Amino acid sequence: MSHEFAEPLSRLIEEFARLPGVGQRTAERLAYHVLKVDRESAMGLARAIRDVKDRLRACRRCFNIADGELCAICSSDSRDNSIVCVVESARDLIAIEKSGAYRGLYHVLSGRVSPHEGQGADRTTLAALLDRLDGAEATGIKEILVATNPNAEGDTTALVIEEHLRGRDLKLTRLARGLPSGGTIEFANVDILRDAIDGRAGG
Repeated sequence: MSHEFAEPLSRLIEEFARLPGVGQRTAERLAYHVLKVDRESAMGLARAIRDVKDRLRACRRCFNIADGELCAICSSDSRDNSIVCVVESARDLIAIEKSGAYRGLYHVLSGRVSPHEGQGADRTTLAALLDRLDGAEATGIKEILVATNPNAEGDTTALVIEEHLRGRDLKLTRLARGLPSGGTIEFANVDILRDAIDGRAGG
């Protein structure tokens, strides 16, 4: 980092520049913004970052982001317990929630199966999903909606899930193919995502 910046400011710029999608100029603008705002606002940002790292964890049931043992969805009495939507990441879960088309439960894989990247099913929470289905929590679960991304890795992950669930008394469905091939659920248009959920097909 250039010596034209005071050391604390230089360090802050470096940290901002580590964030995904943040280049050097954007990092400098963010750092100068923190420098200019009042102390309470800056401390509020610092506390929010600290709380995210100190308080948030993976939900023990579905691996969504949680502020306790269970996430808000698993803790809710208003969800449809008969269906579990399997997604690759918590970001995909959020995208589906924004569509407003789904009111069931979730299971977050926290990864995907990608042989060419050396990532097998053991790098995901698939085993935990199978344990969940085998345990008492499986009571009432009738459908598994596989909502992996519409790309090669997502299709591979879906096939692995289907292989592990074969023979179980469960309806297995996937999102309708309205989603652009090669895209991601996280950035899908809300209307397209809603149609994909409503038009899900059985395997």
